[in-house]
Amino acid sequence: MDRRVVITGVGLVTPLGTGTDVTWSSLLAGKSGIGPITRFDATEYACRIAGECRDFKAEDWIEKKEVRKMDLFMHFGMAAAILAWKEAGIEVTEENSRRIGVIIGSGIGGLTAIQNQAWELKEKGPRRISPFFIPMSLINLISGHFAIKYGLKGPNHAVVTACATGAHAIGDAMHIIRRGDADVMVAGGAEAAICELGIGGFAAAKALSTRNDNPEAASRPWDKGRDGFVESEGAGVVVLETLESARKRGARIYAEVAGYGLTGDAHHITAPDPDAEGASRCMANALASAGVDPTSVGYVNAHGTSTPLGDVVETQAIKKVFGPEYARKLMVSSTKSMTGHLLGAAGGVEAIFTALALHHGVVPPTINLDDPDDACDLDYVPHTARQVSLECAMSNSFGFGGTNASLVLKRVS
Repeated sequence: MDRRVVITGVGLVTPLGTGTDVTWSSLLAGKSGIGPITRFDATEYACRIAGECRDFKAEDWIEKKEVRKMDLFMHFGMAAAILAWKEAGIEVTEENSRRIGVIIGSGIGGLTAIQNQAWELKEKGPRRISPFFIPMSLINLISGHFAIKYGLKGPNHAVVTACATGAHAIGDAMHIIRRGDADVMVAGGAEAAICELGIGGFAAAKALSTRNDNPEAASRPWDKGRDGFVESEGAGVVVLETLESARKRGARIYAEVAGYGLTGDAHHITAPDPDAEGASRCMANALASAGVDPTSVGYVNAHGTSTPLGDVVETQAIKKVFGPEYARKLMVSSTKSMTGHLLGAAGGVEAIFTALALHHGVVPPTINLDDPDDACDLDYVPHTARQVSLECAMSNSFGFGGTNASLVLKRVS
């Protein structure tokens, strides 16, 4: 069985706002969601900036008594999933409940809960550990909570592949529907690692930008002045179903998830393969999976983290896959220039951005690209969004451990 799979609901929680409208409008306006860290006192930290979801209130989405049983990454994931689910408008019945599943992952999971409970243990002893500690830190519990809330008895799963998590979740969910194991899947990623341990750990690895005096300009993919990524939080979740069922219901269709590639670099735990072999093969596999020619792709939502090596390697990969001549005709932007890097949520969020670009006919920009790196010489849609009709687009997500994911999305007319 090989069924066409489409996106009929999207949910976003990002540093640009809660909900699709506010996030998308801010993105197209080139607004940055990066600012000083307020979650804790970051005075002594090398990095003191992040993309916090400042307007988010968990009680708007989850019963107050349940909020304290979940880590913040679950709050974000549940909110995004609820937004996507309500938008899709699928009714659950006893008959179809076993055909609807959930696959929402996270790169790190309940890091804040782990950190805080470790402090409780050390300072007050084992009797002060919360009875909710283990379930509030488990990555698969977004899927669990959401399935329980709506009575979804189909495949219940989670992905943990660092910064490729959200994209892998959507690609895997697409395959689950294609092969007939479910008719509907809720898929994506969530992350909430802006805490003392998270910021301290990434900073110790020299991965974060330290442009603390100008947070909004800190995430600057492809620019000569980039000095690392900006850690952010949030969630991006989609509802996937067959094209046949979407049309039968008269549902709004954002895009078709037409292709999915996944590979490994087998090179280094944090650095990408400098030859771009894994990333380029991943993109090529996604194109082959979709059955489309590279020249049909008009836009690539790049992984584009604003790291010195990563941006160059992704540029090389794009040239390898699309050829140097056509690669320069492609529009390639990094929305992380505005959202920062949402880690395990990035792939879900950016797949949604790619679907919205196809649906609305507008490509979001790369901001802060003031002095392009000589090795980064593609059309990165600098500063200003671009109105353009698109038929096919790609979204890339690459993670620690050399794990790669690419999604090919197509407009459905």
